[in-house]
Amino acid sequence: MRVSRVYESEPWGKKGQRRFLNVAVRGKCGLSPGRLLAFVKEVEASAGRKARERWGPRELDVDILLIGDKVVRRPDLVVPHPRMALRRFCLLPASEIAASAVVPPGSKTISDLLEACRDPLEVNPL
Repeated sequence: MRVSRVYESEPWGKKGQRRFLNVAVRGKCGLSPGRLLAFVKEVEASAGRKARERWGPRELDVDILLIGDKVVRRPDLVVPHPRMALRRFCLLPASEIAASAVVPPGSKTISDLLEACRDPLEVNPL
């Protein structure tokens, strides 16, 4: 339904690597959370993603931030994304396409989370 601009950001979690490119995508999906995760993993694999160190360089990393107003707690998937509120590289593109989206289980929006975010890393639109 919507795609944000591309943002370039300093790497989060591990220094000494190239900057990352970030976008947010908002769409409609009839898949269950488990099937959506499987689809995302297939997309990453088709882009050549290989298992490497956590927060290190990668070909593609697709995170599921929200699934409507659902809360998902599984060993392999947690939605809303558990570190979304800590990451400007995530919130800035998401706010461009879904600023008023409510992040369950509370009443804060993506815009509210971005305003409160204290992540000091640089994030710039290209």
